[in-house]
Amino acid sequence: MTERTMSRGTVWRKGFQDGIPIGLGYFAVSFAFGIMAKEAGMTAFQIGLMSLTNLTSAGQFAAVGLIVNGASFAEMALTQLIINLRYCLMSCALSQKWDPKVPFFHRLTVAHGVTDEIFGVSVLRDGYLKPFYNYGLMSAACPGWVGGSVTGALCGAILPDSLTSALGIAIYGMFLAIVVPPSKKNKAVGAVVLSAMAMSTVFQMMPVLKNISSGFQIIIITVVVAAAAAMLRPVEVEAIEEEGENQ
Repeated sequence: MTERTMSRGTVWRKGFQDGIPIGLGYFAVSFAFGIMAKEAGMTAFQIGLMSLTNLTSAGQFAAVGLIVNGASFAEMALTQLIINLRYCLMSCALSQKWDPKVPFFHRLTVAHGVTDEIFGVSVLRDGYLKPFYNYGLMSAACPGWVGGSVTGALCGAILPDSLTSALGIAIYGMFLAIVVPPSKKNKAVGAVVLSAMAMSTVFQMMPVLKNISSGFQIIIITVVVAAAAAMLRPVEVEAIEEEGENQ
């Protein structure tokens, strides 16, 4: 049975199952964010609302720093735009996995839940996708992020610093779990991953390039590597449809 012929409920359940590891990883990482935001003077309600509406670790950590330093709303908005601009590219790439007839409402709703991990799981799935697969991912991942933020704000102070610091490592393990299996299966994916890592290292080592903000670094690396992969190893629409039929 292909994803196109599955019912919405079946597709959602599949997405939810795939999103459980993401939600667990998010809980650990956002726990540390909740502690930091609480120390900055935010309430648990404010922290939970920020996590629900923003849903980006880099953006939220940066926002707390700006709040502490008394930055203006304009500075906050511009910072969030720069840090999170890469999600526009991810959304554009993800939209290519959907049927062109998918309504704008679904596209807009799913766009809110496009994170690095959700994008990685979605875009590497064979064949075409239904929006309800992403809804399933979001149903597991978003509560983990919001719940971890609030829990960190409420009870993080009672935990030792060594434990809260260790929780932040969980997200790197989650990245590896997302990237390594597809890289073993497809050499092109592995080449893209290694190329992105190499470019990221160059950006960190070169005196001029390392001064570029992390958000723009990600955008530049994504565009360059993705463009090179598209030219060297293009994927035809027929191939995508065939992968979907073989699921």
